[in-house]
Amino acid sequence: MSGSPISYRDRIYIVKDVILKLVEYGELNQTALVSFCGLNLKKHKPILEDIERNELIERREATIGKRTVTIYKPTQKGMAFCSDILEPYEKMFPRRKDEIKKREDNATAENEKKVNTDLIMLVLI
Repeated sequence: MSGSPISYRDRIYIVKDVILKLVEYGELNQTALVSFCGLNLKKHKPILEDIERNELIERREATIGKRTVTIYKPTQKGMAFCSDILEPYEKMFPRRKDEIKKREDNATAENEKKVNTDLIMLVLI
């Protein structure tokens, strides 16, 4: 067993991560999508198929030279599902307590940077 802790993600968060990653990049080939989302294609392919079957993402095949590449992109229905259902769900039921703490710490750090930047600007004026 590796030295890294075992990480488990609920299916709903995998769906959200896939849709958000596709929205961020517009479209991704299957290899990039799986890699960017931290998925295992053999294990998570049924989830991608379910998301596609429910028309939250689109899949198409593109031929590049002799190879066929699978490309995914988000649909309007998928983006609406993410913003109307998944984002409120994650606000109510965050993934982990340490992620909440991390977000709070990041927000605090950003506020401190803003205050420091404002202070520097004031000194320069």
